Amino acid sequence: MATAVSWKPLLLRALDSNAHVKHSTFFQLATIGSNGRPSNRTVVFRGFQEDTNEIQINTDRRSAKIEEIKHCHFGEICWYFTESWEQFRINGKIDIIDGANSDACKLQQREKAWFASSLKSRLQYLAPAPRLPDISNVSGEENQLDPSEGPVEAFCLLLFDPEQVDYLNLKSNERCIFTSRSSEQGFKVWMSEKVNP
Repeated sequence: MATAVSWKPLLLRALDSNAHVKHSTFFQLATIGSNGRPSNRTVVFRGFQEDTNEIQINTDRRSAKIEEIKHCHFGEICWYFTESWEQFRINGKIDIIDGANSDACKLQQREKAWFASSLKSRLQYLAPAPRLPDISNVSGEENQLDPSEGPVEAFCLLLFDPEQVDYLNLKSNERCIFTSRSSEQGFKVWMSEKVNP
């Protein structure tokens, strides 16, 4: 039997109880390429978009995942917490927010994500484009970045909007599927159903 309840408190609890484990903020993001094949990579959890369930991910707009997301806006997150033995498989839509976005609110979100990142993280967006042959100069020349400057062109914010969450707790041997639907008022409502692990 389905009941109305959200998955987000379970994820926040898992993040809190695994906070001492550095890799607890890393998860796998799978997308589908234009060739129809899956593509998977590890990304970093950058928090939730204010007052929403949308998961923030920073990325380089020159990376292959951007073209994959443009081809198919759906993706899946697989997030495993090693200390608490919890797994979250999260299906949803991915919104790309780069400097060319025409929505002023989204551009503000992108800028906020930029300044929330460490200077070291921001510097990686000045590096040569990902997956191109490495022709770097080994002289030790480093990129320079003014910490007060806004996002560089290569910086991109992804907002992952969950539609279904498959939660598995291997310690308690419990599994629950959370599914969203739109209410009559247009709000997203979550329903949950306990299933066999």
